[in-house]
Amino acid sequence: MTQSLAPAAPAVVPAGPSRSRRLLRAAAVVSCLPYLGLKAAWIAGSHVGIPDGSPLLDHRVAMAVANGLSVLLDSCVIVLALVLTRPWGLRVPPWLLAFPVWTATGLLAPIMAGYPLQLLVRVFVGDVATASGPRREPFLHEWVFGVVYGGFIVQGLALGALFVLYARDRWGHLWRGRVWDLPASVVGRGRQVTAVAAAVLALFPLAVRLSWACGGTAGLGAAHAADRTSDFHVLECLYAAFLAVAVAGGLLLAFRRGRVLPVAVPLALTWVCSGAVACWGGWMLLASLTGTDDPADRPTRLMLLTYAGQMIVGLLLAAVGAGFLARRSATASKRP
Repeated sequence: MTQSLAPAAPAVVPAGPSRSRRLLRAAAVVSCLPYLGLKAAWIAGSHVGIPDGSPLLDHRVAMAVANGLSVLLDSCVIVLALVLTRPWGLRVPPWLLAFPVWTATGLLAPIMAGYPLQLLVRVFVGDVATASGPRREPFLHEWVFGVVYGGFIVQGLALGALFVLYARDRWGHLWRGRVWDLPASVVGRGRQVTAVAAAVLALFPLAVRLSWACGGTAGLGAAHAADRTSDFHVLECLYAAFLAVAVAGGLLLAFRRGRVLPVAVPLALTWVCSGAVACWGGWMLLASLTGTDDPADRPTRLMLLTYAGQMIVGLLLAAVGAGFLARRSATASKRP
């Protein structure tokens, strides 16, 4: 029994990618083009997709910097697609590949789940505004969101499938078996303490997100409170869900709970949800600190603390998952 569940050596991968992997790579690359094209046009000064009166036109320098960063991030998807499908990609150090894939997963997962949910809610209840004040001019024309988020969803599906295939070939032996088969030495006291600390710290951003999702305005800036729609509430519910699932995955992994579950389940939950929590918390914190001339647009201290707390929780849970993989890899390498 024990021998059959022992980690096996990584599988040998063919020298060239299969037809399915080539198709997934092409889908990932092509899906980047609409977004990159729009961003390049905006950096060059075009207003395509931006309505007159949009707040985006009030901060041209900040917009150019943000768009340049966005172009860089989305270009990384093309690089990752090549790494995951070329023979030389198998020689990339694990840490050098894991961080950008984790970041891409974290940024794309809420969009992949949130945008379809927002559309579904609009079908049944419409784009309902829950604010009492007048709505401001929209940031972008509606078609832009469809083009951009549609591309992001294709990117996430294609890149996610490529990474699952790549990880199965290279590291699949690290998550074989069920949780009850994990030895205590693989978990470790340090990862348990980290998971508990993350769970405790998560209570604050989780409570705030749930409050905003349920209609509360405590801690929201004036502009944010005035701009709430059904889309806002969907996203807040989603952020709260990612926080809760990330904590659950980390605790399951650190304390070997859910013992009948395959090891891949808590590991995948920790990977995806910690990335979503950390990356979007960090992104919103960065966006909030860029500064604005309108006091109504400035984030409150509670908003900043929520974003920062969310980012810290995500990083702690990512450390739990990374520590587990590192320890199990070291244990597997010592076996004859």
